[in-house]
Amino acid sequence: MSGDRSSASSTSDTLEVCETFVSLCGETLWQGLPAFFVRVGGCNLRCKWCDTAYAWQPGKAQSTDSLLEEALRTRLALAVITGGEPLLQSGSLTLASALAAQGWIVLIETNGTLPIVEIDERVSYIVDVKPPSAAASVPFLTANLERLRSVDELKFVVTDRADFDHAVRFVEDHALVGRCGLLISPAHGSIEPSLVADWIIALGAPLRLQLQLHKILWGPDARGR
Repeated sequence: MSGDRSSASSTSDTLEVCETFVSLCGETLWQGLPAFFVRVGGCNLRCKWCDTAYAWQPGKAQSTDSLLEEALRTRLALAVITGGEPLLQSGSLTLASALAAQGWIVLIETNGTLPIVEIDERVSYIVDVKPPSAAASVPFLTANLERLRSVDELKFVVTDRADFDHAVRFVEDHALVGRCGLLISPAHGSIEPSLVADWIIALGAPLRLQLQLHKILWGPDARGR
């Protein structure tokens, strides 16, 4: 089910939450803008270089009504629901719809292995495509590609040339240029961003280099950023 889920704004659900915080968007095409973040607990993957492994475990149960109230108190208009893996919990969809009903811009960051079809169409999908270096135990769900729009993004983390080449092949094989934002994200501390930049320039394809702004500003180990 997709489309208008505005009734969710008055229907409380529960989310297992690791943390909520206000920061600048460190990633996505909304990078640099202040946002309210909800990081949910639990993930179906164990990527080798995951930088939020603390979110693999369940968090503290919170009602979506209380999270909505917390968001509205910030007086912002941009929210990011991330993880862990938000789509493991139906409460993520409830909260996203409730925020969208308030006129907020809402992003859901997902690892691409679970269906995005039930996400409210007012929400932007930020979908990871895991590279070989992640050793992801669950494959990417290619049916998700059919749902992508210009307001959505695919993110490719890269740690080496093999990861980069995998991203390029994926984009070409699925004719993704012009469909959505295509982000190449060098894994912080694993590869020199300038090297990845050179690869993008040499390729000449419309791939956008994305550095993790929050790690540049506050360091790789900072929480709540």
